[in-house]
Amino acid sequence: MLLGALSEADGIAGQEDAVRDLIVEAIQPHIDEMRIDSMGNVLAIKRGTDGANRPRVMLDAHMDEIGFIVTGYDADGTLHFESVGGVDARILPGLRVRVGGSLPGVILWVPIHKNRDQNVTRMSALRIDIGASSKSDAKAKAPLGTMITFDTAFGKLGNLLRGKSFDDRAGCAMLVDVLAGGPYPCDVLAAFTVQEEVGLRGAQVAARALEPDVAFALEATTANDVPDPLADPDDVLTQPNPTSKVGAGPVVTLMDSRMIVNPRLADFIRATAYHNGIRPQLKTRSGGGNDAGAIQLQNGGIPAAVIALPARYIHSPVSLISQRDYDAMVKLMGALLHTIMPEAYVLA
Repeated sequence: MLLGALSEADGIAGQEDAVRDLIVEAIQPHIDEMRIDSMGNVLAIKRGTDGANRPRVMLDAHMDEIGFIVTGYDADGTLHFESVGGVDARILPGLRVRVGGSLPGVILWVPIHKNRDQNVTRMSALRIDIGASSKSDAKAKAPLGTMITFDTAFGKLGNLLRGKSFDDRAGCAMLVDVLAGGPYPCDVLAAFTVQEEVGLRGAQVAARALEPDVAFALEATTANDVPDPLADPDDVLTQPNPTSKVGAGPVVTLMDSRMIVNPRLADFIRATAYHNGIRPQLKTRSGGGNDAGAIQLQNGGIPAAVIALPARYIHSPVSLISQRDYDAMVKLMGALLHTIMPEAYVLA
């Protein structure tokens, strides 16, 4: 299963090579053109079947994941590290990690005499034990700049799929599935981008190069639909108000911290979803951001939208998603590509 392979592959921002190799192999039978740009983005084109003025539709999914990088060593052979992307240090003590793609490690807590503030978990107070016996041994096994990722196996948890980096390997897998479908009347401009987690960098370069008429970012978004153990079960006002729910369908973003979606384009997505028997969820909270926020600012402005897969516990060692949501999102993207016309996104 491609999603499983992508989930287990290691690729923090700037070191997406293993993920890129899987994607290049998977898409080659389904595209007309492909190149890898100087940043490491995979840019591919699947030509449409309509006439010369067919829409150019960019589909974006980022390859990178959150993780860590080796920044130093202690005399006992443990590793200093810093995060690459947004990671909450409170979840880290005791976790298993992979260093350099294959070397196992454990994040440990510095002894109490070196860390007397027990109220806050600081990343600078954590180390990674790789079984090295000295600083020189650690340097040999994990040179400065070595990538560190969570050590998480892909699998099932009840009716859900479990794995790391569904943000945004799930988007990458869905984009591969969309390219395998068709043919479509429009040109599909696929961008598997780098360095989203550290500033939406690859998408900016990709959008300028591809020059789309309209763009969609395929993402994973927060599903905080689990019970709050501190809430009063009898008081509706203290119950969580989920951004989205796993199993309740694809999420259409109306607004986030980086963009307000073109309302005509948002209406088109919702209408297409309902027409195809898909009930979309709507995201209106302003937190978070993704490649669409960067894409829309390129080339004088590109109409852009976000369609996301609800995922529990993103930016953590293990996320959970629904196969049903995944399938519905692939179906929705196919329907959008078959029906999109300029009146769906041009405001003038």
